[in-house]
Amino acid sequence: MSNELVELTVVCPSDDLAGLVAEGLVVLGLGGAEEVGGAIRAWVSRGTDTAELQRRLEEFVGQPLEVSARSVPVADWNAEWRRGLRPRRVGERIVVAPTWTEPALREGDVLLSIDPEMAFGTGEHGTTRGMLRLLQQIDCEGARVLDVGTGSAILAIAAALLGAAHVDAVENDADALINAHDNVERHGVQAQVRLEHAFVDAAWLDMHGGWDIILANILSSVIRPLLPAFGEAVPSGGSLLVSGILEEEAEDVLADAAAAGFRARVEDLEDEWWSAWLVREQGAERRARPSS
Repeated sequence: MSNELVELTVVCPSDDLAGLVAEGLVVLGLGGAEEVGGAIRAWVSRGTDTAELQRRLEEFVGQPLEVSARSVPVADWNAEWRRGLRPRRVGERIVVAPTWTEPALREGDVLLSIDPEMAFGTGEHGTTRGMLRLLQQIDCEGARVLDVGTGSAILAIAAALLGAAHVDAVENDADALINAHDNVERHGVQAQVRLEHAFVDAAWLDMHGGWDIILANILSSVIRPLLPAFGEAVPSGGSLLVSGILEEEAEDVLADAAAAGFRARVEDLEDEWWSAWLVREQGAERRARPSS
C-alpha cells in the first residue's frame, strides 16, 4: 500500500442522493465510505484515476456530482485515530483495545486487539459496537457465519472467538483485506475465518449460501435490496444482524425485512445508529435452490 491515500468527498444535499452515492461507491469497489455532514467520504489508493471514478459514479447515480479530492498520508490518518483511543468494553463480554494498550479483563472476556487502519471496524463507531452487542446475544457455538463487508474483520474475529466453527469474511476492498489478514492472524483464528476478495450481491449469495448467521454492517441502501437473498441464505430460525442504518431508516428496513421473512428479535440504538438482530421466521417460504 502507498504511504499516501486520496480522500474523496462527494457533496450530497439529500439523503436519497447520499444513499445512491454510497451504493455506487460499493459497486465500484471502494471500501471505508462514511457519511459526514451532508457528504460521503471515501478513500482510494494514490494513482487511482479519480476523474474516471467520478464519471462512473455520476453514471451510476444519474446526475453530475460535486467531488473534491486531497492526499492524506496514511501515517497522519493513523495518528489521528490513535489520539484518545482506549480500551472499550462493548456489552457484557467483549473488550476492544488497540494493541499498544493493556486492558483489564474479567474471566470469560473476549479481547479484540484491533489497531486503527484504513479498513472500517475498530470499535470506535456506533455501528460496530451495536453489532458486537447483538452478536454476544446469539449462540455462535458451532455456527457457520457470513460477514459481509468485513473491513478490519473485527466482527468475523468476534464470531470465531465466540465459538463459530466457520466464518466467511468477504470484502471487495483489497487494501482492507491486508489489514483483515493481519488481524485474523493476530487473534489466531485462521482455521475458522476464511477471507475472500469479492463483491457480495444476490448472485454471490445464491452461489455460496448456507449460513446460520449473517453479519451485515453496511449501508441501508445496500442492505435493503439484499434482504430477499439473505432470506434464502439462512434456514428458518437463522439470524441476520444488520447495522450501518440511521434511526430514521429503521422502519423501512424492518418493512423490507418482514417481506423477506425476517422478524426483529432485538434492536439496538446508539446515538443515531440503529442495529438489529433479525430472525428468519419458521415456515417462511424459500425458493428452491438448484441442485449442483
